[in-house]
Amino acid sequence: MAKFLTNVSGVITEVQANVTSAGAGDAGKLVALDSTGKLDISAMPVGIGAETDIVTASEALSAGDFVNLWNSTGIKARKADASTSGKQAHGFVLSAVSASASATVFRVSQNNTQLTGMTPGAVQYLSNATPGGHMETCPSATGQTVQVLGIAKSATELIFAPGPAITLA
Repeated sequence: MAKFLTNVSGVITEVQANVTSAGAGDAGKLVALDSTGKLDISAMPVGIGAETDIVTASEALSAGDFVNLWNSTGIKARKADASTSGKQAHGFVLSAVSASASATVFRVSQNNTQLTGMTPGAVQYLSNATPGGHMETCPSATGQTVQVLGIAKSATELIFAPGPAITLA
């Protein structure tokens, strides 16, 4: 942890820099990088950071799931599913969420770092076999939805750049 010396009531004292911010009470304090070598989002000003929405999950979601936002007495998140129409991906979650809990949904141009089994550089499609999943083969059956999710940056990271959802006739 980063430490520095400061004057506390006339006594030079070693103090640890903050990794997270609790808001106005931390005004004037020095900030340190977190365990990933980055600034915690809590230390950033409003408007800086990932584009996210906090919505209620209408079913249990796993880390990395692609989600569909839909209206059920308010906007809710459920697993996106290419096996049917109307469940295209609007975002993804990086943490598992129980049904009825608040989910942080990441949107366009964010990286989904909770995936596995991808070929770097390969186009990823919304899965018609695993709700919330991805695949490298385009769905092809009548009634299924074709939606590009983005490009695999590595075997475990996808750059989310969703295309339009097209239901096959």
